[in-house]
Amino acid sequence: MSSPLSKVFGIDLGTTYSCIAYVDEHGKPAIIPNFDNNRVTPSVVFFDDDNIVVGEEAKNSIVVHPERVVSFIKRDMGNPHFLFEYDGTPYKPEEISGYILRKLVKDAEEKLGEEIKDVVITCPAYFGINEREATRLAGEIAGLNVKNIINEPTAAAISYGMDAGENKVVLVYDLGGGTFDVTMIEIKPEAIKVIVTGGDHELGGKDWDDKVINYLVECYNQETGTDEDILADLETYGELRLSAEKAKKTLTQRDKTVLSVVHAGEKVKVELAREKFEELTADLMERTIALTRALLDEARKKGQDNFDEIILVGGSTRMPQVKEWVDREFSCDAKIFDPDESVAKGAAVFGWKTSLNDELVRRVAQSTGQDEKAVKLDEVSQETIQKIEQEVADDTGLTLGEVKKARTEIFNVTSKSFGILAYDGNNEKILSNLILKNETVPSEITRKFGTREDNQSNVKLEIMESLSTDQKTSQKNGTEIGTAVMNLPPGLPAQSPIEITFRINEEGRLDVQARELTSGREVETSVETTSVISGEALEEAKERSKGIVVL
Repeated sequence: MSSPLSKVFGIDLGTTYSCIAYVDEHGKPAIIPNFDNNRVTPSVVFFDDDNIVVGEEAKNSIVVHPERVVSFIKRDMGNPHFLFEYDGTPYKPEEISGYILRKLVKDAEEKLGEEIKDVVITCPAYFGINEREATRLAGEIAGLNVKNIINEPTAAAISYGMDAGENKVVLVYDLGGGTFDVTMIEIKPEAIKVIVTGGDHELGGKDWDDKVINYLVECYNQETGTDEDILADLETYGELRLSAEKAKKTLTQRDKTVLSVVHAGEKVKVELAREKFEELTADLMERTIALTRALLDEARKKGQDNFDEIILVGGSTRMPQVKEWVDREFSCDAKIFDPDESVAKGAAVFGWKTSLNDELVRRVAQSTGQDEKAVKLDEVSQETIQKIEQEVADDTGLTLGEVKKARTEIFNVTSKSFGILAYDGNNEKILSNLILKNETVPSEITRKFGTREDNQSNVKLEIMESLSTDQKTSQKNGTEIGTAVMNLPPGLPAQSPIEITFRINEEGRLDVQARELTSGREVETSVETTSVISGEALEEAKERSKGIVVL
């Protein structure tokens, strides 16, 4: 019998490379190759007159048409100041990322011969509300139904942990092309639980490339006796960027490589040894180690003193220096785990699990006469759940074990702290955090504040996110992500109580409620970030995307 499950695809929307996966009829995650039969697609967009070209051809076009090529766009997700203008039209990161998603989906649809609508998209664990919302909107612009946004290390752990078969605490060291995440995750057959997460979303393989580029420029200037900024020439810069990435990959297998720097009719050959490459980039490795140690300190505060193993994911972990440093610094034998594909596969498994759970809920509701929204699978009798699991297994062709595995619970944590600006006892404005970084989500906390003056007419809630793990910190440590205003009744004395509640869901979406306790007046807001595309601009981007051919 054909499966009644809706198919949900997992997409790793990467800084340098992206890929798409699904769970096949045997319950196994599989990558869908692109049109060129490659399993990953460069996250590069080339504006070619009326067409948009994404992938390898776009990447190579940086040498000839550097002004028309956009790469590393993921680093600008949620950045309100980034605009790429082509032919008089401004493009925000969400729309450019939408074209990458369209390319992945278009090629996958041609391979599978079916339409793709429902997706789970991954993002760095360190992404805040702005960046996550931008990622979701990229999917909408691409015409997709984004079922969920999940963290990349969590997706990798799902891919790794669904078949682990034993209890263990794993450190996921995720070094991608543009971002670095490190996450401690507890894996059990019944649950995958994130303990703490950290990292830097502006640290990744691109920074290793930049070190090589700067070295090549230095060698060129020494050889030619000039001090010219040859990177100001976009074609030269484009060629060096491609050469640096190629050299980095070559040095994963060989001890040295030779590169050519061509500029203004001059050609200089540079030999780059792996030893020199590792010397140039040692400070970057030190940064990842420092971030990992900081994460371990945070884990100890939560009572987690040890881990069982480290897994290395992300394409940049192929560099030999990564495993060497990690093994040496943490006295372990780190395991390189499916570096390019584990994130997309984990997202696909997450989507598949969600579909299976939805189907179990639907059948339990039918069997018990409950509303689907009221069904909680962990409260259903064992007899009923076993019967329905067997029915789903029979109807889908999956094994009973695979259906049971899909009920594995997944618990994430906040990557940032969330709070409001308030005045302390010294009448100084501070950031008062309600939800702290690394709290398990969903999370809800309520705290009482007071009005500042007699007869105050309103309260302005300045909602902030930060990396601070302190309940009170300097407002300079925070970034505003939203505001809300609550009007007050007349005649209230100073210090009249205001009760503020923060709720954050599994995807990192924040809802804020304020209640004035004297009169019972309330204001509620979902934090709608103003730094991402919205309103008329969003609708225009959707329409523009529909009319553009993506190759």
